[in-house]
Amino acid sequence: MFRIRRVIPAALIAALLTVVTACTPDQDDAKSRQDTDGTTAPGALVTDDGYAALVDRVAPSVVTVKAGRGVGSGVVFTSDVIVTNAHVVGDNKAVTLAFADGTEANGEVIATDTITDLAVVRSERGELPVPDYRERLPRTGDRAIAIGSPLGFENSVTAGVISGLNREIPGSASRTQSLVDLIQTDASISPGNSGGALLDTRGRVIGINEAYIPPKVGAVSLGFAIPAATVIDTAEELLKDGEATHPYLGVSLGRLTPELAERFTVGATKGAVVLGVEKNGPAASAGVRPGDVITGLAGSEVTSVEDLLGVLRGTEPGQEVQLLVTRDSEQRELTVTVGERAG
Repeated sequence: MFRIRRVIPAALIAALLTVVTACTPDQDDAKSRQDTDGTTAPGALVTDDGYAALVDRVAPSVVTVKAGRGVGSGVVFTSDVIVTNAHVVGDNKAVTLAFADGTEANGEVIATDTITDLAVVRSERGELPVPDYRERLPRTGDRAIAIGSPLGFENSVTAGVISGLNREIPGSASRTQSLVDLIQTDASISPGNSGGALLDTRGRVIGINEAYIPPKVGAVSLGFAIPAATVIDTAEELLKDGEATHPYLGVSLGRLTPELAERFTVGATKGAVVLGVEKNGPAASAGVRPGDVITGLAGSEVTSVEDLLGVLRGTEPGQEVQLLVTRDSEQRELTVTVGERAG
């Protein structure tokens, strides 16, 4: 079994913690999270000379989080709120935030969520620059840039690609419903990167860096990040209610590409492909099978993974909803009882 190391200093590395999926931000903050598709030009900040323009723009939105003897990273979420990992702040109610201009400010830990391993911190310093958050998942092969404070080296930048989607950290599923549905990247992530930003080439936050598998077990550049959509929903819920709920179906999902639809003759051109079904989970009990294409949930059309997750986040655990799937080129209607993730 792989040994998992959180991307924070050893003083804060503990047993494997938890991670998966609203105070409404002010208008300017909400506008900053408006999503558009695509990851490259027009609008890309990556040039033949590298990532300098991107870093110049986004670095002020990435902070260093000092909690006790540990150091992690965080990203501005609203003009006075930082989002980071719950395992970075630990049990601390107060932290120190260090900014790109060399100044520091006190931070109050407002709320944490062990399921998603996310926390929101109120900054004593306001009017912070809010980056764009991209809720739509990147594609495998897209370029990725990580900014954080590995080993305390503030605003360090590494680059790579999106290595995979809908990942779970090896060994985590048997112990918790968390640490799944993550973005995998080969952009170097080290202790201290936890809570920092994973960016696309437009400088949009596509994920919050979460963990890495250390080289001593034979891994090479295996890092993981929490998708931005999960970050946004959880952070907004924490700010509003002080806690987050986690409806789930118990499936792993993939993008239905035209190539995939044509090659396997699935009978659908849009939807979310079921790659795996959790044993005894809500979807399994409803009769969902790997290879099904989910095209509708709770009366809403599903054309993508993001659609499905968006509709699911609007349901409540215990709610009975209709699930439309295409199987063997036939549409079927199933009834599923939405479950709840538990830490």
